[in-house]
Amino acid sequence: MALARRTPRLGLVLGSGSARGWAHIGVLQVLQEEGVRPDVVCGASIGALVGAAYAAGELERFADWVQSLGMREVFGFMDFRLSGGMLKGERLIDFWRSHFADFNIEDSPMRFGAVATDLHSGAEVWLREGSIADAVRASIALPGLFTPVQRSDGRLLVDGGIVNPVPTSLARAMGADIVIAVDLNADILHRHMQPLAVMAPAPEAEAQATQPEPGPAEPEVPVPAEMAPPHWRERLRAWLPAWHASGAPARAKPPSVLDVVMTSVSIMQMRITRSRMAGDPPEVVIAPSLAHLGLLDFHRAAEAIEEGRRAAHAGLPQLRRFMQ
Repeated sequence: MALARRTPRLGLVLGSGSARGWAHIGVLQVLQEEGVRPDVVCGASIGALVGAAYAAGELERFADWVQSLGMREVFGFMDFRLSGGMLKGERLIDFWRSHFADFNIEDSPMRFGAVATDLHSGAEVWLREGSIADAVRASIALPGLFTPVQRSDGRLLVDGGIVNPVPTSLARAMGADIVIAVDLNADILHRHMQPLAVMAPAPEAEAQATQPEPGPAEPEVPVPAEMAPPHWRERLRAWLPAWHASGAPARAKPPSVLDVVMTSVSIMQMRITRSRMAGDPPEVVIAPSLAHLGLLDFHRAAEAIEEGRRAAHAGLPQLRRFMQ
């Protein structure tokens, strides 16, 4: 007996990446414009936040809000504390409840799931019932930045991106046959693979470096600055050794504690994403180029959204192959 053909279920997976997550909005806008509506939406960390707004039918209003954020507004959501994490996260989630969505996930207009991590066991936790605001708060609890979330069952939950930054497996478990995954960390190493870029040679060494060294048989001929090739100073600096003429090491600007933590988490998530996606690859991967954005650049939403739109348009031909 022949099996009846059914329409495949489409799952959308929104990955972690802190402020780079605003790129998800651009991806979702393009999918809407193309008439692509997923049956399931899942997210980790910032992907859970944007995914919840989308599942609630609030994407347009949410996009307007994030693009209105400046540095002042971002800092206004920071409720500092001294234990568990830098921020309690209550101001942000209270704003979310009152302005966007606070309902049970079971009642969501679109099937929704979020990923968190059990801080005690390291287990991956799938959040598919209960308050959608509580699920988002748990999924975005980046260690060191947000305080963990204490659940009624005794679990202490932190950011889902620690164990599953692009939760394709959750979308499969929720019935998705075709999965579109948005990976925000695909090019993250591009930002950190140029260590010489942060070296600061001593002023006297830099002044000496700007003068061309004469060859053995040619007189010294200075090169006017206007005739130098573009970015000549940066290119020359990249070739300089990390030592002064005096033999002392070049001065490097030390990163802050937060920079170290956030960069380490980004690299960790990129590595985990590669491993998890190799074992359970999505059918379509949309990978915005976001290495130029810092993890806390929440005030640069317009740039992230535009890059999300560009990446989504680039991925449409691949998606159409599976939707025919």
